[in-house]
Amino acid sequence: MRRISLLALAASAAFAETWSGALVDVMCKGRDLASHTRQCNIDCAKGGYGLVLADGKFVKFNERGNARALVLLKSSTKEKDVKAKVTGTLDGEVIKVQSIELQ
Repeated sequence: MRRISLLALAASAAFAETWSGALVDVMCKGRDLASHTRQCNIDCAKGGYGLVLADGKFVKFNERGNARALVLLKSSTKEKDVKAKVTGTLDGEVIKVQSIELQ
């Protein structure tokens, strides 16, 4: 059984994608991202997070991604225009986050 689990994990990692964009809370996704603050992201954490991609499309994070994004935002010193690189799999309009890296 353990061998099957490891194979399934390896297979899911093989299909992972990476996206880069502006890390923003769901409530502020349509606002001016260059002046959007880290503190606003933290204050609006209840709605969750996502990325605004270069083409303007917004993709939301799953719960794991929301929790990880909040931890990273709280530890960051960047005040505005927070960018991130996210790795995971897309399930509809939601990224099942495997990793997030602030840029």
